[in-house]
Amino acid sequence: MVEQSGPNLDLIFQALSDGTRRALLHTIAGRRLSVGELAAPYAEVMSLAAVSKHLDVLERAALIRRDREGKSRMVSLQPRPLEAAQDWLAFYNQFWSNSLDRLQAHFDSQTEKDS
Repeated sequence: MVEQSGPNLDLIFQALSDGTRRALLHTIAGRRLSVGELAAPYAEVMSLAAVSKHLDVLERAALIRRDREGKSRMVSLQPRPLEAAQDWLAFYNQFWSNSLDRLQAHFDSQTEKDS
């Protein structure tokens, strides 16, 4: 069995795999909004319940936090799990960068041989 320490990358990437959820995260970056305010731009294309389900996925991945403020449920971004995802992606960015550098060096050496 694999032990989890820190954010669950499977849940994070699952949450980020949907464009609506990414847009919701973008909307709350740097500010707190009520669920109603967050759902308002989507009123013509999805119900409040559908937006709430997207928020459930984001909350399970620990990407957002919902609190009560009076009668409203306020939503705020929790960026730390995104750092874990960025760290994971950075490893592969370095891998691809090194691979592309080696490929360029190979092409350069072939061009020199052909000259």
